[in-house]
Amino acid sequence: MNSAPPLVVGFDLDMTLIDTRAGFAATLAQLTLETGIELDADALSARLGPPLHHLLEPYFPADRIDSLVDRFRVCYPDHAITPTRELAGAHEALAAVRRHGGNSVVVSGKFTANAGLHVEALGFEIDHLVGEVWGAGKAAALVEHGAQIYVGDHVHDVEGARAAGVLSVSVLTGGCSEEELRAAGTDVVLRSLTEFPGWLDEYLLDSRLEVLADDLRRRGSVLVAFSGGADSAFLLAAAVRALGVDKVAAATAYSGSLPQSERDPAQALARSLGVRVLTPQTREMEREGYRANAGDRCYFCKAELLDVLGPLATEHGLGFVATGTNADDAVAGFRPGIRAAAERGAITPLRDAGLSKEQIRAASRRWGLPTWDKPAAACLSSRVAYGVEVTPFRLSRVERAEIGVRQALTGVGLDVRDLRVRDLGERASIEVDTELVEAAGAVPQVLEAALDAGFEGAQVDPRGFRSGSMNERLSDAERYR
Repeated sequence: MNSAPPLVVGFDLDMTLIDTRAGFAATLAQLTLETGIELDADALSARLGPPLHHLLEPYFPADRIDSLVDRFRVCYPDHAITPTRELAGAHEALAAVRRHGGNSVVVSGKFTANAGLHVEALGFEIDHLVGEVWGAGKAAALVEHGAQIYVGDHVHDVEGARAAGVLSVSVLTGGCSEEELRAAGTDVVLRSLTEFPGWLDEYLLDSRLEVLADDLRRRGSVLVAFSGGADSAFLLAAAVRALGVDKVAAATAYSGSLPQSERDPAQALARSLGVRVLTPQTREMEREGYRANAGDRCYFCKAELLDVLGPLATEHGLGFVATGTNADDAVAGFRPGIRAAAERGAITPLRDAGLSKEQIRAASRRWGLPTWDKPAAACLSSRVAYGVEVTPFRLSRVERAEIGVRQALTGVGLDVRDLRVRDLGERASIEVDTELVEAAGAVPQVLEAALDAGFEGAQVDPRGFRSGSMNERLSDAERYR
């Protein structure tokens, strides 16, 4: 299955992102001065949305309209840009799209050059701008840029969304009432863009959960590579919901790289879901590339895992092996393990549905899963500096040190969430939550725990915990060879 397409949201400009009324009225006043024809600025401003040609028709002969529109556009930059302000929530709405990894395209009936001046003046961070399109004519631009949602304030914006086959979201900051917008066929009505970020969060989560469920149902049966972390736990729960317990099994591979502290909670969660738990042994330590611990160590680890789980799935009559790779992982750059799994036919339902880590945690909380706020975890080998050979002794030393450091911090009342002891050879680098760095460094038992575990020296990293911090030590050549 292909990954979900990137999020693209279209926005109207006038009275959706910006309040153009003051600038529009000022430009009309200039036209009044030049033509001697009194224009009702209040009435015309209340009707913003249709092309200017339509608004001027009651005031001028048809043969003068085109020239007056041209003159309006010339006068507009001097009179309309400065007094025009963004509407409440406009920047936050655009930021919400970016936060979800999406693109924003402004599709407006406004003269393109003048629309661009507003975007620049107000610092809107958008990806594309299309001007001089109206009503159903907006559909072509929305389709061209792959929009899935179009946000506007006018019934003609609804018309454009409907013609493009995209979700119509309407805000009540323009001249149209909720009744008019709903009669035009809008899907969603918000009071203003201040409500848009929360609505987008819920909409994307709900729609991506539906995509995930549909994908899993099509698979028929799955063996979930289950570490007990937030991602694989959520995938396991989603598979049970979509397929039923008889079509799902969890496989937790036991080896020296899986901390003992992770094993019992993982089994307890899987069994609470009514799922079969398989605990095959993996022997990644027998793979030379894994022991060598170069930048591609995770490739050999994941290759070993999938080489074990593939036949196991077949043995138990399960159609696919599924991993908990999420949408954030897919764009994180250096992920050799993902490549190894893909080469062996593993599926990634969370990634394919476009579910981010944040969304997985939100959905896990919604479903009552205890892993919704579980700190990020990784195998013990991830603590060993690249180029330092991975051995059973090093892994057990790291595990002993982490247990001891956590106990030392808890003993003085410091509740640490994220903790890693990094093996730099014979020295340990201790990473704790950033806000606890200073306090942890003042606790003698913290360094003593690392020394007692077998390290010759230790220090608390002043930068605090950073997921994947060992990757910072890799050169580009090592990273992508």
